[in-house]
Amino acid sequence: MSDHPPTLPDVRMNLIRPKAPATSRVVSNELCMNGKSASFVKHLVLDVSGTPLAGNFRAGQSFGVIAPGTDERGRPHKVRLYSVACPSWGEDGDGNLVSTTPKRLIDEYQPQRPADDPSDHRLFLGVCSNYLCDIGEGDEVLVTGPNGKRFLLPEDIEAHNYLFIATGTGIAPFRGMLMELFEGAGGPTGARAVLVMGTPYTTDLLYEDLFQRLHREHANFDYLTAISRESERLYVGALIEREIDSLGHLLQDPRTLVYICGLEGMQFGIFQALARHGLADGYVTLHEDLAAKPPDDWRFGDMKRRIKPTARCMLEVY
Repeated sequence: MSDHPPTLPDVRMNLIRPKAPATSRVVSNELCMNGKSASFVKHLVLDVSGTPLAGNFRAGQSFGVIAPGTDERGRPHKVRLYSVACPSWGEDGDGNLVSTTPKRLIDEYQPQRPADDPSDHRLFLGVCSNYLCDIGEGDEVLVTGPNGKRFLLPEDIEAHNYLFIATGTGIAPFRGMLMELFEGAGGPTGARAVLVMGTPYTTDLLYEDLFQRLHREHANFDYLTAISRESERLYVGALIEREIDSLGHLLQDPRTLVYICGLEGMQFGIFQALARHGLADGYVTLHEDLAAKPPDDWRFGDMKRRIKPTARCMLEVY
């Protein structure tokens, strides 16, 4: 497979530093899920007009948020990064309204150190995620950024095709990217694009109305979902295996770019699926020790150390 690497745009970064954050204001904060769920995910829109962020973020970048108050040591909370969930022109068309997709972190305490009490199972609430899910219209939010220079659409979007793969809130950058591809001022792209979205339950699907509408309106856009805890018990890697006859043609095209965003580890099932069908070349570089083994024999630790994405594979995991 000959290589056709993308030319990425130059972007501005770190215009607002954590030591001197800028003040934004909440415009709206609404659930963006497909139904009732044990999870809570919001679509949060912030007005950043008058700050260096205005007009200077791009789909695929992130920006920082500093929650109010102090941590258990009495220090200000650290910056937490959140993906931009809107196109580069913002929710308003002028780059003044930036959005993101926060999810409430609700869990139990788990022992982290030998001295920790293993019987301590108090409820743990993520500080910044719950802060962002709680705030309402008009509230002030301290922001920094923008951050990121590689997880971006190429300068010439028509020179490539696209496979976007997300789990959970990893869908955030793809909302903005797909809006740029199909709802930009220049009209919809002629490139082929496929979005694969993985969630535990159908009700956890995010921005479902938008993606279904784009799928109906554009013959060159396909939207596939992998639901892991319902009847099919399907993960994104297994979905790619199931759809390999269709996706194989896309992946064999040297113009295709693969974007992966979600929980760390999700990428390895995808890489194994590509390797089983001889489609990994051009998207990942395998260490010779790994390349000598069948993909089903690859171990997690080996994959983490010995698989490197190429210029045609954009990886953002957390």
